[in-house]
Amino acid sequence: MGKIKSVFVCSQCGYESGKWYGKCPSCMEWNTFSEEVRESSKAGLPAPQKRVRSSSMPVRISEISTQDEERYYTGSKELDRVLGGGIVKGSLVLLGGDPGIGKSTILLQICNHLGKILKILYISGEESKRQIKLRASRLGVNCENLLVMTETDVEVIADQIQTEKPDLVMIDSIQTMNFKELSSSPGSVTQVRECTNILMRTSKMLDIPCIVVGHVNKDGAIAGPKVLEHIVDAVLYFEGDKQMSYRILRAVKNRYGSTNEIGVFQMGDTGLSEVENPSLMLLSGRPKNVSGTCVACTMEGSRPILAEIQGLVTNSGYGNARRMSTGFDYNRMSMLLAVLEKKCGYFFSSMDAYINVIGGLRLDEPATDLAVALALVSSLKEIVVPEDVLAFGEVGLTGEIRSVNRAAMRVSEAARLGFRKCILPYHNLKGLVMPSDSEIEIIGVRSIRDAVAALGG
Repeated sequence: MGKIKSVFVCSQCGYESGKWYGKCPSCMEWNTFSEEVRESSKAGLPAPQKRVRSSSMPVRISEISTQDEERYYTGSKELDRVLGGGIVKGSLVLLGGDPGIGKSTILLQICNHLGKILKILYISGEESKRQIKLRASRLGVNCENLLVMTETDVEVIADQIQTEKPDLVMIDSIQTMNFKELSSSPGSVTQVRECTNILMRTSKMLDIPCIVVGHVNKDGAIAGPKVLEHIVDAVLYFEGDKQMSYRILRAVKNRYGSTNEIGVFQMGDTGLSEVENPSLMLLSGRPKNVSGTCVACTMEGSRPILAEIQGLVTNSGYGNARRMSTGFDYNRMSMLLAVLEKKCGYFFSSMDAYINVIGGLRLDEPATDLAVALALVSSLKEIVVPEDVLAFGEVGLTGEIRSVNRAAMRVSEAARLGFRKCILPYHNLKGLVMPSDSEIEIIGVRSIRDAVAALGG
């Protein structure tokens, strides 16, 4: 019988140590070590594995053909866009998100579409077959090619995949899978890593795509070692408050497409439905003739999205002014407040300032700086930004407005949604060609003062 010993494993990088560290010596992260109990072999070392001679030979990259590449379309244009055009054969996709966000729901909806032409194996380690059937009935999923299996032993799952040879495999979730050769509990760093490796080898060997659901920890990252995201071909995150109906699917990693695309869904009684016009959804219910609000345009991949930014500036009741930002980077908000005070003469030192992006969208692009600055100035000076005005541009530390990319696409999207005036960087006017029938007025500005003057302030 082997000897029982305890080891401490870093949940971020998988570094192992015989003692606990407050800071990981490998990835330099704090408080990431967790204890695991393992049973070593009698000799103290694992049995040596036989070397397998590979029959693969190097070939010239020009001789490799990609004509037979096939993608499975999921029936959801939003999901296909995020995946880069569909599910690639032999790919391993990791789907993460908060509990109740819609991960299992979107898997069954994929089954409902692809199950008509493909053989799908749905493996759950969290629910019973009856629970899956009840949820499938609620979502209207009923196809003969959908096979349901409840199992947590990853070796049994791999054998079943080789026996059934399905066209698509779904694992819900990787944290419930167990490799019997390891004595650690399911969901631990070692178990997650080894189970994913087994599924990856099986998927690549049989050229079967596999979608794996991953739980997230309290920080919002996928639970388990960071190497898990390096193993898979694509990492998708579901974002949004589960108390709200809107969900945003974002690709963090994608070997077969862009990582800048997003998909927008709405959760209802019958599952997730696509939101084909996110801009219209994000601008619905916008107040009229109210100060402290401005519309910005951000690019998510190849898609321009319009979002409402609200700013609130009020007298501080404490010694230090309070700053709060939701959906916008806090440090960038502080920088904009400093620029507005130093270069433009708007004093925020004794004022509380709040920024909120409506709809749960997070704006990381610098092109939204101008809209945030205008929302803050609008609230401070009680200047109403007309509801048909759009603004975008990057703000520099000297108060200048820098040019942004794809200005024509942003203006076209604004004109399509009925906006009549667009405030943009002056340098973007060069080369900007609009259709002759376009009624939108384009105003180029060089500084924040020019932008405020264009509003009549």
